[in-house]
Amino acid sequence: MTEHSSTGTERQESDDVVDRILRGSETRAGLSVFSPASAIQTRGLRGPAVDGDATDGDQFDLEDRQALRRVAGLSTELEDVTEVEYRQLRLENVVLIGVYSQGSLQDAENSLRELAALAETAGAVVLDGLLQRRPNPDPSTYLGSGKAIELKNTVMALGADTVIADTELAPSQRRALEDVVKVKVIDRTAVILDIFSQHAKSREGKAQVELAQLEYLLPRLRGWGESMSRQAGGQVGGAGAGMGSRGPGETKIELDRRRIHTRMAILRKKIKEMKPARDAKRANRVRNVVPSVAIAGYTNAGKSSLLNRLTRAGVLVENALFATLDATVRKSVTDDGRPFTYTDTVGFVRNLPHQLVEAFRSTLEEVEGSDIIVHVVDGSHPDPAAQLATVREVISEVDGREIPEVVVFNKSDLVDEGQRLVLRGLVPDAVFVSARTGEGIDELRAKLAELLPRPEVELDLLVPYDRGEVIARIHEIGRVVDVQYVEAGTRVIAKVYPQDAPTLQEFVA
Repeated sequence: MTEHSSTGTERQESDDVVDRILRGSETRAGLSVFSPASAIQTRGLRGPAVDGDATDGDQFDLEDRQALRRVAGLSTELEDVTEVEYRQLRLENVVLIGVYSQGSLQDAENSLRELAALAETAGAVVLDGLLQRRPNPDPSTYLGSGKAIELKNTVMALGADTVIADTELAPSQRRALEDVVKVKVIDRTAVILDIFSQHAKSREGKAQVELAQLEYLLPRLRGWGESMSRQAGGQVGGAGAGMGSRGPGETKIELDRRRIHTRMAILRKKIKEMKPARDAKRANRVRNVVPSVAIAGYTNAGKSSLLNRLTRAGVLVENALFATLDATVRKSVTDDGRPFTYTDTVGFVRNLPHQLVEAFRSTLEEVEGSDIIVHVVDGSHPDPAAQLATVREVISEVDGREIPEVVVFNKSDLVDEGQRLVLRGLVPDAVFVSARTGEGIDELRAKLAELLPRPEVELDLLVPYDRGEVIARIHEIGRVVDVQYVEAGTRVIAKVYPQDAPTLQEFVA
């Protein structure tokens, strides 16, 4: 009796997972809990910006995200609760596990701390973390049978309800480990996908996240019991019951796969249909010769804070991983009047799931099409070299390695002189800035102005007085050197970009 009940429960859980993700395009419920990603910031949380709202702008998105928070320690719930009562809003208690074969223990601990920050951002409480050194992860239970039993004892002692592995588990490893520890087991990829699902705001962002979730779920579908087994013919059909007992010809797991494939096709079509609008905006900037500066970097390195400091954009800023998913474009000008745009992009992380790189390729196109990449690195992070390598690897995947790069070590107010020497050794020509205090911002602006393309072709133009729109366009696309008003019209000496010179040839004096 217990066995049948357990099978039914597991089958119901499988149905719930498929239905939940297939409903991902609908409006999500407003109940979500976020904890500060304190594990990623080993030297203390950052305080508010010095200039207050004048620096970050109106943080309406942040207020909305923090509108509902759970107050710990106020629950009077009894230990003996029913299943329905257990499904109330609550934080998951998790234990982290990791296996490392190469590198130092310090590298493995940094990776596990980052996983702890991911878990906190997703809305969990980290109770403990376990690391094991072995040549290769066990193909069956990831940790090995003996260590899996030790993990079970730790989970029972701490009262944890979830185990998170610091890698992408094979479906067989996940199931075998669950059978031993008797609680839910997920991997790093599932946590990142969950965070993206919570933080996506735009239609395109939600569609991209749902597509990545379905690509992750498809090979991990599994079946339990007779309803999920393949149908057979003859006397073996229907458990040997013979005629009249054969199945409909398509099993439940095959139905799920077909529904997922259909939904993925719809999502790909939706994302493809959104591309022309995005391309039109980018083409308009290209046509008007507006150079683009893409702000890329590791998650929680301070990209949005830096954008707010540079432009007062009012972009959402939170001490959490992947707080920003949708690209934000803001216009700016150099000191000599040349217009350009800043583009805030999604952050990267080590072992970023391949599904997300593919799903967010449309967003990452902003990096590929930029004139300069501002590569933001958290200077206070214990392993900035790994951040540099991870981001450069992802930039290479979107064909952005040939674009000029300006490395910016952010959070310099948390970095001492000894650490600055180490960072200088990594990137000698880097700029040290602090989005919080404003240190180095002027130096960064000057460096960008030096690297941005300049109008090179000088033209001597005579524009009739009735063609005022031409004068306006010259001011927009080039730099006016001198203006004189003569009888025949306005004489303008201006410098423009080479691609714009042919459009003004009819006015050459």
